[in-house]
Amino acid sequence: MTGLTSVRRVARLFALLSLPLMTPGMGSGQQSDRPRARDLGIIVGVFDPGIENAITDVSGVRVGHTTVIEPPDIRTGVTAILPHDENPFLSRVPGAVHVANGFGKLLGVTQIRELGEIETPILLTCTLCVWKAADAMVDWMLTQQGMEDVQSINPVVGETNDGGLNDIRSRPIRPEHVVAALEAATDGPVEEGAVGGGAGTETFGWKGGIGTSSRVLPASLGGYTVGVLVQTNFGGILQINGAPVGIELGRYSFSEQVSRDQPFDANDVQQGGSIMMVVATDAPVSDRNLERIALRAVMGLSRTGSYASNGSGDYVIAFSTAPAVRRSREGDVRSLEDLANPSVSPLFQATIEATEEAIYNSILKAETVTSNGRTVEALPIAETMEILERHGAIR
Repeated sequence: MTGLTSVRRVARLFALLSLPLMTPGMGSGQQSDRPRARDLGIIVGVFDPGIENAITDVSGVRVGHTTVIEPPDIRTGVTAILPHDENPFLSRVPGAVHVANGFGKLLGVTQIRELGEIETPILLTCTLCVWKAADAMVDWMLTQQGMEDVQSINPVVGETNDGGLNDIRSRPIRPEHVVAALEAATDGPVEEGAVGGGAGTETFGWKGGIGTSSRVLPASLGGYTVGVLVQTNFGGILQINGAPVGIELGRYSFSEQVSRDQPFDANDVQQGGSIMMVVATDAPVSDRNLERIALRAVMGLSRTGSYASNGSGDYVIAFSTAPAVRRSREGDVRSLEDLANPSVSPLFQATIEATEEAIYNSILKAETVTSNGRTVEALPIAETMEILERHGAIR
């Protein structure tokens, strides 16, 4: 370890140990004081992030959360992603879905694939609340200006199963929770960690949640922005910038079988779970190339140590906010821009980088939570930093 590296490590650890402590189970649903990846020197990839390093760096995209914490055992929520500040039904964005592993309940898939467009905000919530959230969003959409004659809406709602920390069978999401998330959606910084649809999730055996990141391409590559938001709730063998964090902390999938030859438990939270990945860009790309972009998000997921287990629903929703590719309800002939195929490669790389970093942020920002008779610990920062330093995984 060089002298400079040693000084950096001491400075970072001092700053981390100065953070306020969170009482288990008492999270308010507000922005966590825990660090993001870049606060720790975890730099992913080669492209720079946007101003907020969030999906909201893509012009027009807004995010809102409702975190639902009710005694004794409810810990869940709703996260809403709005593609722009107009009515999404009347000004539709091209969109695509990639399914890496289909163990999930993503509403709206078939129409997105058939028409290549998204006509509502995107909601993320808990598994058994998908249909209640969709119903509430449809009600909200029907009240919007210009919707007086609408008789069909394709709500897009994704989920992960937060039943470990949430009384999921009570299906606690109510219409007011959905409306609050939609109407609170804003650009700028995005709350991360145990908030919104990530309030009750767990990842790699630690507390998971909502995470986001972005990348801005150099002007020579088009200057476009890619933003990613994730709802993490999956298992695997955590690695951060290649460092074997999960193995060295002794918490990873199949650890009981490898270390002590224990019987396999397919219901172990480190074996199952899910992840929702939402990718936004301002590049003028078609739904065909958006599907190709969505596929690359899974490459970012795999870099973190996921292996897409049997019980893991791994979905990507991608859309473009570029005004030149918007679609209306009308049946007239449209003239749209379409980025050439060779120019899409930098967007692939940006998507991989932003997805990987968003996942790290979802874990790093999440605090320890006690609910539903269980405690799920936050990833220990000081111990993780020691591993990252030793493996040369930070800058």
